[in-house]
Amino acid sequence: MRGAVGGANLLALRSHNAALVLDLLRTAGTEGISRLELAERTGLTPQAVSKITGRLREDGLAAEAGRRASTGGKPRTVLRLVPEAGHALGVHLDRDELRAVLVDLDGTVMGERRTPLDLGAGAEAVLEGVAGAARELAADTLRPPAGTLAGAPTLLGLGVALPGPLDHVRGVLHRVTGFPEWDGFPLRDALARRLGVPVVVDKDTNAAALGLAVGAEGTGAGAGEGGSFAYLHLGTGLGAGLVLGGGVHRGARTGAGEFGHQVVQLDGPPCTCGGRGCVEALCLAAVARGDLPEAARVLGAGAANLAGLLDIDLVLLGGRTVAAAPEAFVHGVGAVLDARARREGGHGGAVPVRLAPGGTRGVAEGAAQLLLAPLFGRGDA
Repeated sequence: MRGAVGGANLLALRSHNAALVLDLLRTAGTEGISRLELAERTGLTPQAVSKITGRLREDGLAAEAGRRASTGGKPRTVLRLVPEAGHALGVHLDRDELRAVLVDLDGTVMGERRTPLDLGAGAEAVLEGVAGAARELAADTLRPPAGTLAGAPTLLGLGVALPGPLDHVRGVLHRVTGFPEWDGFPLRDALARRLGVPVVVDKDTNAAALGLAVGAEGTGAGAGEGGSFAYLHLGTGLGAGLVLGGGVHRGARTGAGEFGHQVVQLDGPPCTCGGRGCVEALCLAAVARGDLPEAARVLGAGAANLAGLLDIDLVLLGGRTVAAAPEAFVHGVGAVLDARARREGGHGGAVPVRLAPGGTRGVAEGAAQLLLAPLFGRGDA
């Protein structure tokens, strides 16, 4: 065995069939899965599975996990994913802080950094903050050469999540709400040049939604394969990540999910986006004056609009403000959705509301999944 494949080469392994096999190895966990089971579940021929798993073993991505009794014939060798064969960095750039994580192929967090950061301090300060956190995390685990991440073994790259709107495809920021000076800044390319590794940029809510969709076991009904849910993030701002039919919905111009700027009160209080009466402005104002029931009611009104438009299966709540008073928000948003369901009748009942798993680092972990998920055929980054 040659040992773990480097991050750049790891990205090149992303064929459709290899992704199917890798995802099944990932979900099988430490118990592993046999080649015959892989063939049955992927629809590939045993010969194709043997060729793919042979290459994965040669590159250090898969290893034997023992033998399993068979109903007939000799025991089957089972294979497992080698989590330490690949890593990804995920960074959540909030308006007032930076949180970064380093995760392995399983998504297990190997290291974390959290530091204050002013998103309005200018591009150079923000870029250096991201680069510094990334280098520190990589140095603790991967031992890259000083000053760059390009030589870090097994590193796929860096995912960055921050408030929108932005162009996910080109990695260019638009007029980030409250920070218009970022309009047109090529964040992806600027970080890639500085760090020497692939970089993917997306909205904070999309990244969190992707992480929840990939790790759907903990989110409950509707969040798994083929399900539809909305992740509502309330922190320094308010936005939504939408998963429709099992995949993150970004829209034709990657602008979907600007949930906080739906107008619910004509000629209402001004919002940092330039509009008036936005859900975000009303909700954050209620939070600022300590009226959490009213904040939850406003958030629930927006959630009810979303549920009515998209007929989603589940609403998940996250963000620092929600994490500080989870029961108040889950109960308050749920009450609004319950009232809507009673008015409309029907037999399905209200859309359930739950606290998103992952806590306050869910966005950073989702940012890492911007790199990891496509390797397993679970994303389009």
